[in-house]
Amino acid sequence: MIRNLILILLFSSCQALNAQTYSKETLEKIKAVENSLAGRVKIEGQPDHNIIDRMKYYGVKGLSIAVVHNYKVVWAKGYGWANEEEKKPVTTETLFEPGSISKSLNAVGILKLVQDKKLDLHTDINTYLTSWKFPYDSVSKGKKITLAQLLSHSAGLTVHGFPGYDLEEKTPTVPQILDGIPPANTPPVRSQIEPGLKSIYSGGGTTISQLIITDITKQPYDVFMYEHVLKPMGMAGSSYKQPPAKEKLHLCATGYTADGSPVNNKFHVYPEQAAAGLWMTPTDLCNYIVETQLAYLGKSAKVLDQQMTKLRLTPYNDEQAALGVFVEKHNNTTYFEHSAGNWGFSGQYFGSLEDGNGVAVFINSDKPGLLPEVINSVATVYNWKDFYNPVSKKVVAVPENILQTYPGIYMYGKDWGSILKKDNEYFLFSDGIYSKMYFSSPNSFFNMEFSTEKEFVNNEKGIVTGYKRKANGKELPSAVKITRPDTLTLDKFQMNNIAWHLLETKRPSEAIPYLNRALQLTPGDLLSLGNLAHSYLFTNKYNEAINIYKAHLTETVEANFTWNNMIKQDFLFFKSNGYDATEMNKVLAELGIK
Repeated sequence: MIRNLILILLFSSCQALNAQTYSKETLEKIKAVENSLAGRVKIEGQPDHNIIDRMKYYGVKGLSIAVVHNYKVVWAKGYGWANEEEKKPVTTETLFEPGSISKSLNAVGILKLVQDKKLDLHTDINTYLTSWKFPYDSVSKGKKITLAQLLSHSAGLTVHGFPGYDLEEKTPTVPQILDGIPPANTPPVRSQIEPGLKSIYSGGGTTISQLIITDITKQPYDVFMYEHVLKPMGMAGSSYKQPPAKEKLHLCATGYTADGSPVNNKFHVYPEQAAAGLWMTPTDLCNYIVETQLAYLGKSAKVLDQQMTKLRLTPYNDEQAALGVFVEKHNNTTYFEHSAGNWGFSGQYFGSLEDGNGVAVFINSDKPGLLPEVINSVATVYNWKDFYNPVSKKVVAVPENILQTYPGIYMYGKDWGSILKKDNEYFLFSDGIYSKMYFSSPNSFFNMEFSTEKEFVNNEKGIVTGYKRKANGKELPSAVKITRPDTLTLDKFQMNNIAWHLLETKRPSEAIPYLNRALQLTPGDLLSLGNLAHSYLFTNKYNEAINIYKAHLTETVEANFTWNNMIKQDFLFFKSNGYDATEMNKVLAELGIK
């Protein structure tokens, strides 16, 4: 009882530490935001959610938010724990490492050099690279990659994102990352398709732009970005330094994985600074939002002038991807935004171009589902034009014996999804998101995160064979439930994505048939063999697993990404996601891998 009281007092002190001298009107707005959380769909008869309740629902330890109204940062506040074990609360000074928002400020740095006539957006990147050169091959079809393409993800490059490195691991140089040379833990950054063809998100491309900045300026990346971008924009508390400076460590939040476990050594290190390495507060990021808005109107030019700001916010070779930001049209109102996710962190920001509204929200969790609900609440309370228009629906209770017939892997077109039960509720996993299922009838459901309406289909024996899909009244390809993995003709990547999902959700025995089929279709594929070994290991088939591990010790999975690198990276993931480390440690010892 005494311990619970202490925890309550500590949590209350967390809020007290965030107390500011706000007007009565602002305090009322804060309270309204805290109690108006909702998703794409509002369920009839249910009130909007409270922010603390939703943090508990999503398993979020800590949250930090700042709000922009009428071109000013009007309030900021922290909730929960920056470090739950140490009972360290989130304050407005707590630093987060949400990841890809780093790309937005990196683009400002590149465009500052363009504005100063030191770079050109449409020149071959190898003109500026001196410490490394991009190795063009036949895939690029003779076309050269430009900075504009790097910033807008239209360079056709590989490597979507980065897992980072444990604080005690050796980190690679940027050229090692770009070539996939150990200790780099990701494949090399190379052409996937010819540049300029279409948008393919590539953190690898952003990392090339990081190297261009250092090659041109002859300064460490974090130093140039602080002096020429962050500090002038009012982000003096933020830094690209990786790992953070010792004097900043006490401000850094601890990251937590999807199951609520703390990230080993509190956070990962990202030498891919431009793509994922910015430590910041929502208040600092909102200062960037305000400066962007004012520069767009020609009322400020702390870093970029009006012309360059407008260029940065103009979609390039894509309807949404601009230079370091994504642009969304909501009827007649335009918003710029970027979402983010590092190991143990997530975040998102929005800013309006016309009305001076904005928000930045960071959480120290891998699960980003809370973010849109908080942003929707801010948009509602501050009357953002055309931003949030929820749909109202009724929900019914469905007997458990019916619900139990739905889990499985489903294919629709060339994509797949998974229905599963976890934490005593049913979820649809699709596009990397676990979305709770809400039933409007015993055989029809919807999700907050997806716009499609679904209706299960049974055969003449009453067995579920799939579900119909509809969006905005339009029929979409139906989803078919997979009962025979050995009949699938998917490529090895899709098969392995399904298998990895099953491993991730601790269903290794179900992954084995998919991997066996992948190996039938692509004999000897090392990715499939590695995942098969993992699946054997976690189904008490140690001998089968170790035989596979041993057989490929000297091989390379992809380019310079070795078999040993794969084992270490995968085992780190499994340990972080609750698998018993005993058998994994036994494998590492037997293979002599440190």
